[in-house]
Amino acid sequence: MNYHFIAIGGAVMHNLAIALHHKGHRVTGSDDEIFDPAKSRLHGLGLLPEAFGWFPEKIHRQLDAVIVGMHARKDNPELARALELGIRVYSFPEFLYAQALNKKRVVIGGSHGKTTITAMIMHVLKRCGMDFDYLVGSQVQGFDVMVRISDNAPVMIFEGDEYLAAPFDPRPKFHLYRPHIALISGIAWDHINVFPDFEDYVEQFRIFAEMTEPGGSLIYNQEDELVRDIALNLRRKVVLIPYHTPDYTVKQDQSYLLHRDKAYPLAVFGKHNLQNIAAAWKVCRECGVPDEAFLQEIVSYEGAARRLQKVATYGQTTIFRDFAHSPSKLKATVEAVKEQFPEKKLIAVMELHTFSSLSARFLEEYEGCMQPADEAFVFFNPHTIAMKKLPPISEAEVYQAFRKEGLKVFTQSDKLIQALKDTIHDRCNLLLMSSGDFDGLDIGQLF
Repeated sequence: MNYHFIAIGGAVMHNLAIALHHKGHRVTGSDDEIFDPAKSRLHGLGLLPEAFGWFPEKIHRQLDAVIVGMHARKDNPELARALELGIRVYSFPEFLYAQALNKKRVVIGGSHGKTTITAMIMHVLKRCGMDFDYLVGSQVQGFDVMVRISDNAPVMIFEGDEYLAAPFDPRPKFHLYRPHIALISGIAWDHINVFPDFEDYVEQFRIFAEMTEPGGSLIYNQEDELVRDIALNLRRKVVLIPYHTPDYTVKQDQSYLLHRDKAYPLAVFGKHNLQNIAAAWKVCRECGVPDEAFLQEIVSYEGAARRLQKVATYGQTTIFRDFAHSPSKLKATVEAVKEQFPEKKLIAVMELHTFSSLSARFLEEYEGCMQPADEAFVFFNPHTIAMKKLPPISEAEVYQAFRKEGLKVFTQSDKLIQALKDTIHDRCNLLLMSSGDFDGLDIGQLF
């Protein structure tokens, strides 16, 4: 087959392009900017566009399909040319659904935890020797790409993102997958540029649950009131499978999962990750994994990239990176590090980088999110706000919204770096949380 990718540089898009290339298909693509690691990975396989930009002449009748990423705009000239020629156009979730039409589809949804739960499931299924396809939103240890499509795997595991499918398709991605096994981990308002009302945001998860295939299963976090309400008021006839935080303990900076008089040492930590384990456990059980096999394999799961990932150690100072950017993720991550290492000073640093986090009317959602931190810093770049065409926000507004005594707010990365250098001392934890990169912060600059 002959595929062309519009916006090939996206995180999932370039991984899908690589997956199709590995299957022997001919893949071409375009984008107006591509950054590493996508740039290097595409270049290494000969898939990197020769020049950045949009070139309608790349669209021709020999193409079997065009796959469009969210980075492209509705008026993209390559998209216009494909429609003019009558070539089949897919969003990437629509394309993946087509590839998984005859497979059992497992879709992991939720405002938080979905990447980690998906990665945990993948880890256990692989260690148990099971064949499966997948889509996950981050690099996972032991897997070369974030997307796998095969001819024979009977199951496909999807990370079910609630963001829009494509510039021309306003449906949330997870509405396209029609799961046989659906999971909702939790609901906390996000993506206010798409869902300006919280009620509208919650409704997307209700719709997702109702799209479970007849006779399928809905696995849900019974500790989340909104999720529980959706599950217990479901009109669709499906099997309801609740889960909750399992018993666990923390001893000498080590977390243990407790089950039937046994303690299983974990490589991850935090109450939210124990919830994620409980969710993954239920899915794996539905996929035929015995409980003992799950427990045996989950202890070796070390986490997905930038999900409470330990990235460096300097003496007795440990640096963690996390993708946390929404209030619920921020709160869970800060609490997890403090619970795991109560004796160590916690320096928590958060970057406001997403559309929601940089919106003045959303800032109040962050109240109390960094409370357990011994030292708290928030950084944002006014240029990023301007690029997103949002009204400016002030350092005072951010300080007021977080309501954290002693919080320090910065808009210049060099001043943030100096403040961190003055604060960091031996035997502390530095937690860096962002969906961005703090304007290219090099951790080595801090030590």
